[in-house]
Parts: sequence; structure tokens; C-alpha cells
Amino acid sequence: MSIEKYIPKKALPLVQFLIEEHKVTLKIVNQRQTKHGDFRALGNGKMQITVNNNLNPHQFLLTLIHEIAHHVTHVKFGKVQAHGKEWKIIFQHLMLPFLRPDIYPLSILPHLAKYLKNPKASTDTDVNLSLALRYGIAGKGKTFVFRLSEGSLFNFKDVTYQKGSKRRTRYECINLNNNKVYLFNQNTEVIPKKIKSI
Repeated sequence: MSIEKYIPKKALPLVQFLIEEHKVTLKIVNQRQTKHGDFRALGNGKMQITVNNNLNPHQFLLTLIHEIAHHVTHVKFGKVQAHGKEWKIIFQHLMLPFLRPDIYPLSILPHLAKYLKNPKASTDTDVNLSLALRYGIAGKGKTFVFRLSEGSLFNFKDVTYQKGSKRRTRYECINLNNNKVYLFNQNTEVIPKKIKSI
């Protein structure tokens, strides 16, 4: 499988080396709402990594190395905590050679370096990095929750919400179907609703 079109060009030799070195089985799959990629130890002794096909090259590369780190951790340590200290050390070690301005632009590099000091299960929990990885651009017809003014209406998963005030890193938003308050990550992509004037 050719992964050239999915990752930054300068990262290709190193990625190919890692895939061959660790005998990685990679499957590129359609977008999943809940995850960018995953690692599975299959019943037949084989292991498989999947990465979503809708990611931009910088997201794809980071997700792929994240999952290769799971693969290497599994081979080296067996059953350990999914995003525990063993995985963190291996992930940091594998990502280090990619922290270069000819692979990651300067708009992403400082956020990525900071995130890698103590990497979490998902890059989406790091608001600065997740925004930088998306180049600050929301999907077509969408915007980020933090860009809406307070009181604005928006749709998320076919439900209408009203944006409320900010709590540390997330926004309180009222679900207009059940009047319950839900917390939204500030980088959640939503569809803004125009209020009809009478």
C-alpha cells in the first residue's frame, strides 16, 4: 500500500523504515467520528493499525506514529496500560525524528513539542495542537465553537444548541431539545445556525 499521498514528503523514508522494521500491517479506512486511528492485536498473532483517510498529512503522520507506538509497546511489554508510561516513552522516541521544520511547519512544531512532553490519549484534548493540526480551518460549512459569540445557535449531530459561557477550556451549551447543558471542547466543529429575522 502506498502512503506517499497521506504524509509529508520528507517523512516518507523514515515512515517506510518504521513500517518495515516493526512489520506493521496498515489499513487506511474511511473517516470514523470517534477516532483518528487504532491498533489491534488480532487473534491470529498478527497486529493491525488503521488510520482514517480524511486526515491531512500532518494529522495522518502523528496518528500513524501514535499507533505504531502502541504496536511497539505491545510487542515489547505485552499487556500494559494503553496510554501508560511505556507507550509515552516509545511514542516520544518514535516522534522525535519528525520534529523538523521540513516535516511539521512552524505553526505546528511548538505545540507538538509541548504535547510530546506528556502525550495524552488523544491530540484533540490539547486545544492549541488540535487547532494547529487543522491549520485553524474548520470543515466546509462549519466553524469552531470558540469562534461563535455567546448566545449563538448551532447544530451538532442534528441537534440545535445555544452557546453559553466558557468554563476553563470548554463551553457550556444548552441542548434546545431537552434544555440540558453539555460541555463542548472549544475546537468542536459545528454548523452555525442563522437566526431568522421577522
